[in-house]
Formats: sequence, C-alpha cells, structure tokens
Amino acid sequence: MIPLPIYLFVLIELAVVSYGDVKTNKIPNVWALLNIIAFIALLIVAPEFYKLRPETFAFSLAFLAVGFVLFLLKIMGGGDTKYLFSLFLLVPLNLHEKVFYYLLISTVIIGGFLLIQNTLKNFKPIWRAILDGNTRQVKSFFGTKFSYAPVILVTWIWIGFTIREKLF
Repeated sequence: MIPLPIYLFVLIELAVVSYGDVKTNKIPNVWALLNIIAFIALLIVAPEFYKLRPETFAFSLAFLAVGFVLFLLKIMGGGDTKYLFSLFLLVPLNLHEKVFYYLLISTVIIGGFLLIQNTLKNFKPIWRAILDGNTRQVKSFFGTKFSYAPVILVTWIWIGFTIREKLF
C-alpha cells in the first residue's frame, strides 16, 4: 500500500528526472538529496508506511554497492546509482521486493531491446569485426550506457497499474 500523493510525487519526479537523463545523460545529485529529505519528512508524516529500521535500507544499500561496482566497470552512471539508492527510500517497505522485481524485468526487457536494436543497426560492421577477429572493435559497439531513469519510470508506472486498488 502507498499513499496516492507519494506515488504521484515519485511519478512526477521520475518524469522530470527521466527527461533530464535522456537529454543530458546525467542525473544531478540534487534529486538524490531531495529524496533523502523527503524520506526524513515521511518518517514523521507517514510513520505507518516509513520506519527507521535496518530492512528499510537493505535494497538502497544493495543498489549503492552494486551500482558502485557497475560504475567502476563503466556500465552504470554514478548519478543513476545515487538516484536509485535514494528513490528506494521513498518506496514503502512492503513494496521493496515487488518494485525490485519489476525493475529487474523492465531492465532486462528494455536493455535487451536496446541491445538488439544496436546490433541490427550496426550489424555489418560488427560482423566484419568478428570475421577480422577484432574484438576491440566489436566491444566498441556495445560499450555505451543508456539512460536508466526512463527504465525506473516505466517500472513505477507498471507498479502503479498493479497496485492501483491499494493507492489511497
């Protein structure tokens, strides 16, 4: 269960952040800071949904740790990592697993689609590089990051549809 105002706040925020992420390929730190401040306010205003317990931070800290490794491997941006860490603080604890599951599915579907699209768009040069044994050139076609905030937005909309009867 999630209060409708909180769901809508996150939805609008994600729309704005997604637009900026697509346009600039960056998520400013101010969004993560805003989410942390909102979480602190929600601890006071909505204690029935937000509690200061270790399990509240489990997914957030996992995103921070995994995101840091993905950042070092140049797979994920630092802004994406910090934003996802802070955003999960705004997800009520009872929805953490569901949102994570939907985020994982959305990432696989959208990432897979972009991989296929990129492969088809660059098929001839990729195939030529494979035949030449030029692995460095093959890697160059697949080493680009994509804006992740829109994937989170798709996930949030999907969550909204699945829990619409629990929004109040």
